[in-house]
Amino acid sequence: MHEHTNLHTVDHPLIHHKLAELRNRSTSSRDFRRLLAEISALMTYEVCRGFATEPYDIDTPLEKMHGRRLARPVTVVPVLRAGLGMTRGVLDMLPDARVGHIGIRRDEDSAAPIGYYTRLPEDVGNGPVLLVDPMLATGGSADHALTLLRDAGCRDTRLVCIVAAPEGVARLARSHPDVPIYTAALDRELDERKFIRPGLGDAGDRCFGT
Repeated sequence: MHEHTNLHTVDHPLIHHKLAELRNRSTSSRDFRRLLAEISALMTYEVCRGFATEPYDIDTPLEKMHGRRLARPVTVVPVLRAGLGMTRGVLDMLPDARVGHIGIRRDEDSAAPIGYYTRLPEDVGNGPVLLVDPMLATGGSADHALTLLRDAGCRDTRLVCIVAAPEGVARLARSHPDVPIYTAALDRELDERKFIRPGLGDAGDRCFGT
């Protein structure tokens, strides 16, 4: 248990198994990308719980019936670069989702977020938005991205990350208390360089082999 009321830890044996492989420093970039997508797909099932649905008529091979479908369009917004590694897994579960992009890099000296690109559907606020980024460290990049989404009219946004630090979770509880955070693991702390411990290392570099 933890004290963060805005945090939802997706607890599942398959996620534990895959996350341990993802953390392993000997895991190749190819396997890192695969594991990132697989964990993201498994988490999406829980993240989408509570999405509004609506009835519609379908024909089974035997008779007519009422089925249900998602009532509003879903938008997936990866934080570039590393968020791209999660997008494929989310889209495996939500193939009709739109995809926006937010580009943010971290100043290596101050750890402050620097935005450099934003591209979102014009009606992004008309449905739920999944903001995806493997790591929630200081919370600076997520804070910046969530502010952009709020200013674009988004009122149902969920942050999805693979590992989170308590410092980042606490920051978002102050700045975006209405945004739930979904993670596979709440890690121990940030170190003096603002890296998550035990963490994953640099998820973008490990994902893309840079």
